Amino acid sequence: MSDKYDVTFSVNGDQRTIHVEARRSLADALREDCGLTGTHLGCEHGVCGACTVLVDDNPVRSCLMFAVQAEGARVRTVEGLAHGDKLHPLQQAFWDHHGLQCGFCTPGFLMLAVGILERDPDISEAALREGLSSNLCRCTGYQNIMKSVLAAATEMRKWA
Repeated sequence: MSDKYDVTFSVNGDQRTIHVEARRSLADALREDCGLTGTHLGCEHGVCGACTVLVDDNPVRSCLMFAVQAEGARVRTVEGLAHGDKLHPLQQAFWDHHGLQCGFCTPGFLMLAVGILERDPDISEAALREGLSSNLCRCTGYQNIMKSVLAAATEMRKWA
């Protein structure tokens, strides 16, 4: 029998309290305790980036973070990007520029790109490519992912 802890944090702007074991990953807590299944689990070793979410505006591999470490934090998942029926500029760009193939890596790429572009809206293409290189696409859709993120960066700068 293991101890469980109450963890209170903000998820996509909503205050949540969950009751979890100390060893439960943030990814599992988001999926199973919060019902936010957009965060995908791939390698579960922090290598692929499919589980990337923003914690206090920083991209984090949620498979490597314990849910209890999110106490008091602001967590953003792919479900928090759109505003109602209006897609976030990155989501729209992925749609418009075919930045997704099977879609498995897409939530992680979206959250990583949001974190990068919100921190540095004028990032160079080379620096953006370097930043996005930490996530893997098993369909080899990197060209269209880059095209999508570059298009979204232009759109996001208009609103900044």
